[in-house]
Amino acid sequence: MKILFLQGGWEGHHPAEVADRFASALHGEDVDIDMATELDGLADSGWLRSFDVISPCWTMGRLSPEQSKGLSDAVRAGCGLAGIHGGMGDAFRGDLEYEWMVGGHFAGHPHVGEYTVRVLAPEDPVMAGLPGEFIYRSEQYYLLVDPAIRVLAETDYTFEGTVCRMPVVWTKGWGKGRVFYSALGHDPSEFDAFPEVFAMAVRGLRWAARGPVKL
Repeated sequence: MKILFLQGGWEGHHPAEVADRFASALHGEDVDIDMATELDGLADSGWLRSFDVISPCWTMGRLSPEQSKGLSDAVRAGCGLAGIHGGMGDAFRGDLEYEWMVGGHFAGHPHVGEYTVRVLAPEDPVMAGLPGEFIYRSEQYYLLVDPAIRVLAETDYTFEGTVCRMPVVWTKGWGKGRVFYSALGHDPSEFDAFPEVFAMAVRGLRWAARGPVKL
């Protein structure tokens, strides 16, 4: 499996540390890892298609039209896309093609603290080992989401007197590519407190990779 980690953007989400954690978790397997700290290569969809999965760790930032098209075309051709929290769900604000490909986008996090996560697809191998519901402590993302995503886990979001069901983890397709996203993981230290959530995200990255699923 050949992986490209894009690390950069807003430093508050520790992009280098997050990418390194994922790389370390995959170390020792049949994995070839590239780390990119610039976005220039995204305009080259041929280069991007050499990877099995791309993982953005790039909160905010901007893509040129050529970079946006290159990334979208590579995923449509079969390269996977997988990431967490703001590194993927708050990357490249305002790029509608990117946001549609991801399946949702960050709108805000009025609540920071404890909240309950419910697993909706316990039979899915990506969710293996997670209890039916669990308490998580972090920023609770309010997301604008594509109704066509397959929601693997959700939470209740209470804001201004209204309670809504908010997707937290999902998968979807983009052309021939598989897309995985988890809103959990504001700070890398959360993965020490919730190792099963990190393990789930690693499985999600493997699931998204081109070819037969190997978890």
